[in-house]
Amino acid sequence: MSFRIFLSPPQMGKNEQKYVDEAFRSNYIAPLGEFVNRFEKDAMSYTKSSNALALNSGTSALHLALRVSGIKSGDYILASSFTFIGSIDAILYEGAIPVFIDSDEDCWNLSPKLLEEACEKLKRDGIYPKALIVTHLYGQCAKLDEISEICKKYNVLLIEDAAESLGAFYKGSHTGAIGEFGALSFNGNKIITTSGGGMLLGKNEELMQKARFYSTQARENLPYYEHKDYGYNYRLSNICAAIGVGQLEEIESKVQKRREIFSWYEELLKGLEVEFMPELKDTRGNRWLTTLSFKNGKINPFKLVDFLATKGIESRPLWKPMHLQPLFKDSLSFNNGVSENLFKSGICLPSGGALLRSDIEEICSFVLDFVKRV
Repeated sequence: MSFRIFLSPPQMGKNEQKYVDEAFRSNYIAPLGEFVNRFEKDAMSYTKSSNALALNSGTSALHLALRVSGIKSGDYILASSFTFIGSIDAILYEGAIPVFIDSDEDCWNLSPKLLEEACEKLKRDGIYPKALIVTHLYGQCAKLDEISEICKKYNVLLIEDAAESLGAFYKGSHTGAIGEFGALSFNGNKIITTSGGGMLLGKNEELMQKARFYSTQARENLPYYEHKDYGYNYRLSNICAAIGVGQLEEIESKVQKRREIFSWYEELLKGLEVEFMPELKDTRGNRWLTTLSFKNGKINPFKLVDFLATKGIESRPLWKPMHLQPLFKDSLSFNNGVSENLFKSGICLPSGGALLRSDIEEICSFVLDFVKRV
């Protein structure tokens, strides 16, 4: 399918090409280099995280967070069910066992009520989860106060999957910098991109140094290649980091534009029976994607996606919950039907930062036309 309007395409700013040219002139085009160091420092400054490690993906960041935390094969890891598979892949890499937690109706993110129920039930069964990976879905904050308290109560390590939420703040603190670890993503469709990349944020400097060690093949500090442990080829290239430095310089304007796009959709579709993804009080989401759910049960979002595609417009259904995936058909899950209902009724609309109001008006006219036909 050939699209004229994409869901969330990359948007380059004024300095990315300049920085990439500088990296080429330096001949540091492989992993590590000045721009990798600069990207990490800039991310620490923006998120107020005490440590940052630039990597090749957000999934790599989550994997390293689990590895350095001592997660072993057979350990149980709690996780948001309403999320992208990358959040869960990291659990499988360590041979751990995911336990899925459904969502709250009032924020679409992980339900603290179900989280506590899960911890209590598992405790009665003699199971003590080691960590929780909570996703800040579509750039909107989860209920971190309640979730953090439950994690402390049950001695569960809190890891934030902030892959979609760069630029989102929970009560003044940046998502990903509140738990023990946080993972960011700079994939091509994210609010800022390095073409492909991610970053691990963390509070414990010793564990972050360990993550840095594992991310470069666990090579000992010797003039030859010596290995006492195994690691991964997870570091970000200097070229990609140069793009990231330029992108991060404009993060606030990018967030404001995404939020403006959301407000246009909200205004133009206000006559429909829909619910847009809520934003919790005292938080600022980045509105990475504008997402909504049709409330009357008559609209099939999958057919709407197909209809918009015939007009050259890319859209997508909401994430299919992990507990409904064939891969996890035998997994433990604590469900209330919220994420399943959202999957069956919801859609992600084009939200790229270069879109004009006239583009959103056109998209909304097609959505309204589709709804009228139903």
